[in-house]
Amino acid sequence: MAGDSVIAVALLLTDLLFFVAAAETPEVPMPPWYVVLPLDIAMVAPLVFRRKATLWSAYLLLLIGIPHSALELGAASAFAMMISIYSVLVYVGRKQGLLYLLATVVVSGLQLWIDTPEDVWILAIIALFSTALCWTLGEFAGARRAYHEEVEARLHLLETERDQATRIAVGEERGRIARELHDVVAHAVSVMVVQADGASYAVDGNPEMAKRALQTISETGRGALAELRRLLDVLRSDGDDEPRVPQPDATALTDLADRIRQAGVPVTLAIGPEALAGLPAGVSLGVYRIVQESLTNTLKHAGQGAQAEVVVRREADVIDVKVTDDGAGRAKQLVPVATKVAAHTAPPRKLTVPGGNGLIGMRERANVFGGTLEVGPAPGGGWQVHARLPVRLAT
Repeated sequence: MAGDSVIAVALLLTDLLFFVAAAETPEVPMPPWYVVLPLDIAMVAPLVFRRKATLWSAYLLLLIGIPHSALELGAASAFAMMISIYSVLVYVGRKQGLLYLLATVVVSGLQLWIDTPEDVWILAIIALFSTALCWTLGEFAGARRAYHEEVEARLHLLETERDQATRIAVGEERGRIARELHDVVAHAVSVMVVQADGASYAVDGNPEMAKRALQTISETGRGALAELRRLLDVLRSDGDDEPRVPQPDATALTDLADRIRQAGVPVTLAIGPEALAGLPAGVSLGVYRIVQESLTNTLKHAGQGAQAEVVVRREADVIDVKVTDDGAGRAKQLVPVATKVAAHTAPPRKLTVPGGNGLIGMRERANVFGGTLEVGPAPGGGWQVHARLPVRLAT
């Protein structure tokens, strides 16, 4: 409105100068100043609102321009008509612009027909070229305005897609952190609970065993705290310049098996030659977490006297991981011919903590690398977790 106000004031001053010059010339009759001044102000005032109320401003200028041009008070009416044609075309649309142009032609034609000047053809040609120029400028400005609106719409769409992608990434990161927290906490707490129970029973009769159990609890707790601190550092940090504690990988399976043995479950670990060589970091972490969750479930659910076996083999571009337990020694009580019957009749036991987060986490780890996971009763009794992960990730 500031720029439009400047235009309006410039036209008003032009008409007032014309009035002053005409007043100095007695041959040119002019109405009195109290008629000219209000009419000149009314002629230019609607220009200030030509962007906010385009149609109202344009048609008001058209009506006020009739007495203004009839009294020959200056050029403000002609310039206002040209500006109105441009404004309606740009800010309203081509259809309304054509209607307004038609109304302007009709009004101007009637005025020329009622009061025909000597140079009518010259005035008609000037009006025609001026109208064509304003219409052309309006078309260019309208096209540019439509282009900017399209760009703004696309930018808004891109921002929306970026926000959606950010939400998806945040959800995936939350799921990853939730899996890591579950793996760390469930394993550590299970080991600590078993060791604490054993220490409470052995504290009187076997103080040395109770001491070892307490030491295992201490080491497991410190390890869990270190893992939790690492995850919290990832959540808190914004940059990549802070030190990171490395995550465990498949090479730490021996230490994992030792911790489970100390917790009271004998574990047999069989790793094929070159099975862990050249594993991608994500696959190696996935192997470790799947074995960790499986042994934790054995520790929590298999019962006293259970034994576990972990077999890791490399088959071309696939790493095969199998974790089995005998379900508290039930497999030893079954004869070989009854293997299939036992597999179907053995009552299933719970795999994980309530909610099935452990099983979900293992399946997600297998799926994210394009692998497979089978969980269920083992042939001959007990329980089995069988995962196959491709070594070479798809690019």
